[in-house]
Amino acid sequence: MSSTPEVQAPAKEGFSSRKVFIFAAIGSAVGLGNIWRFPYVAYEGGGGAFIIPYLCALLFAGIPLLYLDYAIGHRYRGSAPLSLRRLGRGAEWLGWWMVLICVIIAIYYASILAWASKYAVLSFTKGWGDDPETYFMHDYLQRAKVPGPTMDFVPEITWTMVIVWVVTIGVLALGVQTGIGRTAVVFIPVLVLAFIVLVIQALTLDGAMEGLNAFFTPDWGALTDGAVWISAVGQIFFSLSVGFGIMITYASYVGRKTDMTGSGAVVAFSNSGFELLAGIGVFAALGFMATTAGTSVGEVLGSGGIGLAFIAFPTIINEAPGGVIIGVLFFVSLLLAGITSLISIVEVIIGAVRDKVGISRLAATFVVGVPIAVISVLMFATTGGLYVLDTMDAFVNSFGIIAVAAVTMLAVTYVFRKLPVLREHLDARSSVKLKGWWPALVAVVVPILLIVMLWQALRDKLDAPYEDYPADLLNVFGWGMVIALPIIAIVLSFIPWRKDVSLEDPTVAVDGGEQS
Repeated sequence: MSSTPEVQAPAKEGFSSRKVFIFAAIGSAVGLGNIWRFPYVAYEGGGGAFIIPYLCALLFAGIPLLYLDYAIGHRYRGSAPLSLRRLGRGAEWLGWWMVLICVIIAIYYASILAWASKYAVLSFTKGWGDDPETYFMHDYLQRAKVPGPTMDFVPEITWTMVIVWVVTIGVLALGVQTGIGRTAVVFIPVLVLAFIVLVIQALTLDGAMEGLNAFFTPDWGALTDGAVWISAVGQIFFSLSVGFGIMITYASYVGRKTDMTGSGAVVAFSNSGFELLAGIGVFAALGFMATTAGTSVGEVLGSGGIGLAFIAFPTIINEAPGGVIIGVLFFVSLLLAGITSLISIVEVIIGAVRDKVGISRLAATFVVGVPIAVISVLMFATTGGLYVLDTMDAFVNSFGIIAVAAVTMLAVTYVFRKLPVLREHLDARSSVKLKGWWPALVAVVVPILLIVMLWQALRDKLDAPYEDYPADLLNVFGWGMVIALPIIAIVLSFIPWRKDVSLEDPTVAVDGGEQS
């Protein structure tokens, strides 16, 4: 029996119900990648055949890692750094690594939301004109000719980014339930409804079936390609928002008796269902574009991502009957999906700062939100912003999110040996029992897959400079960032915690028993 009383921290904010938590978690998971990345990855991965590696990746990699995040946050009741510090004395720096990754993503993510908000307005008049590519790259972004950061600001991007940050900071200032929870409960149903209407509209276009045939026709030979299976793991991994602190933070806001594994299953399958819906809508529209241009769907698809959203789709909107409706629904969907994800990313940072220094929600929101917003605008409302965004996104995804997830899983399993404790914690409260299958996947299978992904990304980026960008750009915003983040995280872990926070496992009461 312990004779040392536990220091009680101030009452923690939380979601009012399991339903609100699920909506918030879905809001974080469903983001830009669901709409513009999944259709391209699925098409390149064998079309209809891709569903096999995709489902395998969901069941044997994505959901197990989601449950690990839930278990850490729900048991240890804190932000990523605090939860991991309570898990093990030497684990705190992993939490700060996650926080710093969220800082990087938040800085550039807001610029894409600013573009989406601008394009939602342009959709009403097809304001990008007859040449969407020229408008986007030259008229709107005013992209610099030489890749690299600049201080040449684009006023139109600047003020839309400011609006995005005002909305984001405003929602976060309202708190976990009133701000994050209520926003998700409203935005997610609106997002799903808007996209369903978009899909129905797209299916009425000439050539829509050609697009769906391209999307669903299976190339069974792709299943023998290991890169396709790794690609499926990557898609699930990034779309579920796992591995970099979001789900740890959100799980800490849920009541102790909440069914976490059942909630996780709802979140995971809802996310994948939306991806499938996005694929149908996007490929139906691409089929129309290919039919109109007299070419193949693959040629009009391009490489997905920003080009698909801001060049290919405006081209479709220009030609399609009811194009205005499609345009407004598409870009509003991008904006809604993106804003709920940005809110969750910034909340990871706010939660960590509050836990560490003990300031109020309002103070932490402004201490975190305003500097990040200023840096975001200074870097990405410029003519060189697109190059910096592309570089940071490529490197933080490959060597940030994947790396910290792999290291965390290995540390939890083999250094701190907490996997049995976490499994028992989830099994005691949840409808989906983990038993032996979950520890095996978390301890062996998923880390191996993530290490393979890391090796593949490292090999690709060492073989040739990413996008043939200048060495200075890649060294500062790519490799330099990759090296700096874990070092800064270690430094942050040495900053003392506030005196009123317990660094012990909060589920263990004074008498050694489990708290309800």
